[in-house]
Amino acid sequence: MTHRKQVLGPEDVRRAVTRMAHEIIERNRGVDDVVLLGMQRGGVWLAQLLGSEIARIASAVPIGTIDVTLHRDDIGMRPVTPGTSSDVPTEIQESTVVLVDDVLYTGRTVRAALDAVSDFGRPRAIQLAVLIDRGHRELPIRPDFIGKNLPTSSEEEVEVTPDGVTIIEGDDKA
Repeated sequence: MTHRKQVLGPEDVRRAVTRMAHEIIERNRGVDDVVLLGMQRGGVWLAQLLGSEIARIASAVPIGTIDVTLHRDDIGMRPVTPGTSSDVPTEIQESTVVLVDDVLYTGRTVRAALDAVSDFGRPRAIQLAVLIDRGHRELPIRPDFIGKNLPTSSEEEVEVTPDGVTIIEGDDKA
C-alpha cells in the first residue's frame, strides 16, 4: 500500500525560492562573485529557478551544474550511472559558490559535492541552499539557506519538483 501526501504546492515552492533568493543576496551583500552550482540531478532545476529569481531582484549570476557521482563515498556500493557531467560556467577561484540541491538528508551527497567543487579551484566560500531539509544527518553538514525543514522518517521518500513536495510512504518509493 502506498501513501502520497503533498506537503507543498507550486505556490509554496515559488515563495520558498523567492525567500531563499533574497537571503542569498542579503547574506552575500549583493551577488558580486556569487556562482550557483546545481547538484545533478535534483539541484539543477532549483539552481535555475534561484538564478532567475536572483536576476529579477538584483542581477544575473552564473549558474552551472556539479556532478558528484565519482566523488561519492558509496561508489562501490551502488551502480555508477554516467550521463551527467559538471558544467562550471566561470572561474570559481575567489568566488562564493552556492551549492544547490532539492533535498538534504544524510549529507553524503553534499560531502561529495565539496570534493567535486575542489576539482575546479578554491572558492573564497561555499554555501549550501536546499529546498527541503529532512534531518537525519550522518555528517556535520548544515545548510545556509533552507526552503523548508521537513522532518521525515527514514522509511519515507521525499519527491521534490517545481510543482510541489510530496512525501511517499509504502511500496511506491523510488
